[in-house]
Amino acid sequence: MSIHDEFFEEIKKSKYPIDPRRNIKWGTSMMLTEHVAMLRDYHEEVKRAPKPELTEYDYVTLSEAIELAYITKGDTKIKRWKDGQFIYSRGIIEEIDLKHRKIQLQDPFYSLSLKLDEIVDVTIMD
Repeated sequence: MSIHDEFFEEIKKSKYPIDPRRNIKWGTSMMLTEHVAMLRDYHEEVKRAPKPELTEYDYVTLSEAIELAYITKGDTKIKRWKDGQFIYSRGIIEEIDLKHRKIQLQDPFYSLSLKLDEIVDVTIMD
């Protein structure tokens, strides 16, 4: 009886149900860098949220909320969709540029220029 066979016999006698061939087979496996990159891309794609389809009513509601937030200079939370993710920004709307389809959002720490096409939801916090 070889050392390898003795090892398998000892494993069979132990109280833990272990299949040594399975552990030996998968314990020493390797992954190619191409496979790791493909798995990383797949996981990023799965995490992406689809762009919400807005109706005409939604666009009218968004424009009214943006206009009201601009007039009242109230604290506003803006939800936008960019590259498969939802991004939340909060601040005061300082300027609306319809020619370039952007708005300026002023936060206590920085100023943001947001595209109107990315905006999905507007909430006035005051």
